[in-house]
Amino acid sequence: MKFTASQIAELVSGKVEGNAEATITNVSKIEDGKPETLTFLANPKYTSYIYDTQADVVIVNDDFKAEKEISATLIRVPDAYQAIAILLEMYEQSQPKKTGIEQPSFVDKTATVGDFAYIGAFAYVGENVNLGDNVKVYPQVYIGDNVKIGDNTVLFPGVKVYKNCTIGKDCTIHAGAIIGSDGFGFAPSSSNGYKKVAQIGNVILKDHVEIGANTTIDRATMGSTIIKKGVKLDNLVQIAHNVEVGEHTVIAAQTGIAGSTKIGDDCMFGGQSACNGHIKIANKTKVGAQSGISKAIRKEGTIQLGSPSMEIGAFNKAYVVFRRLPELKAQLEACEKEIAELKK
Repeated sequence: MKFTASQIAELVSGKVEGNAEATITNVSKIEDGKPETLTFLANPKYTSYIYDTQADVVIVNDDFKAEKEISATLIRVPDAYQAIAILLEMYEQSQPKKTGIEQPSFVDKTATVGDFAYIGAFAYVGENVNLGDNVKVYPQVYIGDNVKIGDNTVLFPGVKVYKNCTIGKDCTIHAGAIIGSDGFGFAPSSSNGYKKVAQIGNVILKDHVEIGANTTIDRATMGSTIIKKGVKLDNLVQIAHNVEVGEHTVIAAQTGIAGSTKIGDDCMFGGQSACNGHIKIANKTKVGAQSGISKAIRKEGTIQLGSPSMEIGAFNKAYVVFRRLPELKAQLEACEKEIAELKK
């Protein structure tokens, strides 16, 4: 499909600077721009590429100021990243959608499947499962008994949803994710072994949740592990049993949240961070990459760094000392040597 710069600007409510009739047939990265492609500039680190890119149209923020001549046509918008996200979503929605039930697959006779749903080959749909309208179940997905999945939700290949779990509308679950596996519950026994504690709860994903590839969300021991509306989990995230993750919280890859922790709304967790069990994390908390939360955070909107974590101000002060430890150690040893000489 072909679009002009003016048509693109209309879709994202932007203003054109340059050739409004510039033709677009594809998209590209700004550093690899090609003729007749659209790209964007949102991160200042990539500003230098805008002066040399071969892309014909570049979406930029309203406050972008060129330091030299740019050959490309610009489309100015309040937020370039949001604008490109809108356009890419439009492109994705325009692609053909699969429907129907492929064979071989198994759909239990007690299951209900909504209109325009798709069930791929080698998928398994258990007893009393309820799939909403336009649900997409890709090949080799397992859906256990009594699972409910809301409209427009997509389960990519190899997803496993254990029995009794509930998934809301407009969710996306990427390949290899596991929803509802057993929580890590074992009681020490008299024989120095461990007795497994049955995990009889479930997992509830609210609407507009996205789960990354190979992420695992454990079912509750009793009750529910709850992932609330709008949460985004990256690949390789571990959510333990009875955890609650608040609305619109985002958690980056290789993060682990221990059991029964309650995370507030609008929080952000950097990659490889971790959180102790049975604690509460206040709304709008930001956790830096590789940080470890060992105790409750009650104040909203703080930035936590380090392991065990501390607020960013205290961390920066401590880091100034920490990075000088070799120097301070040498000074201390010199003082000890001088004192020893004086004693003689």
